[in-house]
Amino acid sequence: MSALARLSVAAAAATFMTAPASAQNVNLDPTYGTINLRAGFSDDPRLVELSSGGSIQASTISSSCRGYIANAPDVRVYYSAGSLPLLFSVASSADTTLVINAPNGRWYCNDDGASGLNPSIRFNNPSSGRYEVWVGTYGSSSLRTAVLGISELYDDIAELAESGGGSSSGGRPDYTLDPNYGTARLRSGFTPDPHRVRLQSGGSIDASVLGNPCRGYVSRAPDYRVDYVSGRLPLNISVQSSSDTTLVINGPDGNWYCDDDSGGGLNPSIRFDTPRSGQYDIWVGTYGSARLESAILDISELYSN
Repeated sequence: MSALARLSVAAAAATFMTAPASAQNVNLDPTYGTINLRAGFSDDPRLVELSSGGSIQASTISSSCRGYIANAPDVRVYYSAGSLPLLFSVASSADTTLVINAPNGRWYCNDDGASGLNPSIRFNNPSSGRYEVWVGTYGSSSLRTAVLGISELYDDIAELAESGGGSSSGGRPDYTLDPNYGTARLRSGFTPDPHRVRLQSGGSIDASVLGNPCRGYVSRAPDYRVDYVSGRLPLNISVQSSSDTTLVINGPDGNWYCDDDSGGGLNPSIRFDTPRSGQYDIWVGTYGSARLESAILDISELYSN
């Protein structure tokens, strides 16, 4: 049985940043090894079985940090960033904490930002470089069994374990989150047309939770946001990809719009004949799998794939 399948304590993401400090020795060899990752890495989430805890109070780094941690890092991650977020979370039956020294030299700590007793730290715009990671035990220096998850898809590996370790982490797409690939402000008659965005489809959430006809696996945050001022032209939103992709859009009216194969072949397309002005939050999904796939999002008043 995998490390993920053996654990079932839920956690959610919350992150706090502290001022630079020099409490732990970031240059010591990590106790549980070094991981080299590039944006879009496979086997997501990457899991490391370890023991949380240590003899040093994390509060010596900052009053925002909690738990007891070791002097040496538990895990070192060399990461080459792309356009995706970088997510660290822990699954354990104990009350755990996270302490991370990021490539910018700053310390990031979390405790109980989750629904349970597990921590999670999210870097929305991660830097390339070295991440030193400590997993702490809250309230005690005793070592406790834990799993560290490193992901670009999953905020919460404990929640993933509760769902049975499948391709979906549960939950719903959340249009209040910052989009993964940015925001555009477009006025009717915009040029160039189409407005084009290269991204990766897919994510951990099954879009069918929104109801029929929503399909595919999407991220929790929107992939792209368009603040649009309408005119007399229609608005076409479509995808080009060699993979089977889907579209999910939350429109200015608050309604969800979904499509699978209307763009020809396995590509989706959604047309608003009389579009409203306002915010369009857009997700590009991968059909049948949470795997990330290369795709191009097109936003046009003239063309529809």
